[in-house]
Amino acid sequence: MPDLGRPTKSSDALPLFDFEKYFPGRWTFEWEVPDSPLGPAATLTGTTTFTRIDDVAYEAATEAKGPAGPFTAKETFVYRKETKALARQVADSRGFSFTEVGTVGGDLGGYYTIYFDSAPFSAGGKTIRLRHTMRLLSPVNYKVEMRISVDGGPFTNFGTPWWRKDVNAAPSRP
Repeated sequence: MPDLGRPTKSSDALPLFDFEKYFPGRWTFEWEVPDSPLGPAATLTGTTTFTRIDDVAYEAATEAKGPAGPFTAKETFVYRKETKALARQVADSRGFSFTEVGTVGGDLGGYYTIYFDSAPFSAGGKTIRLRHTMRLLSPVNYKVEMRISVDGGPFTNFGTPWWRKDVNAAPSRP
């Protein structure tokens, strides 16, 4: 949020979210997940590194581990700033992939929220849908509220991990 030199007013326009200023770099996370077709209940830990591909596309590479062993995930984001819309493709080394679409909202205090909803995909012999809300709370941390639906059932809690930026890591390059 730019410094307006005065208190904000309800008529002030919300600045567009700048993916390039927020995400690129290395982030660490810890995530408590329940048992699901995606894997056993566990504490997952790891890193996600975001890099810019071009003006609208970004890549994220995750290296993680849990009691079932190490795994990786590759993500490609396409962000259309002017329409506040994102698309995300995820390929997970545990044998599943999915596509999500999302929108970005925010407030004049500089907090932004990204809402993602996945297309149905198969994992562990079940049909899965994911919804998650990314709460971008500062330039160095964000919280994800994840929900999962199995075989068309209700969406239930799938954990609330935090990602924290490694401010000492070298900046990522395209």
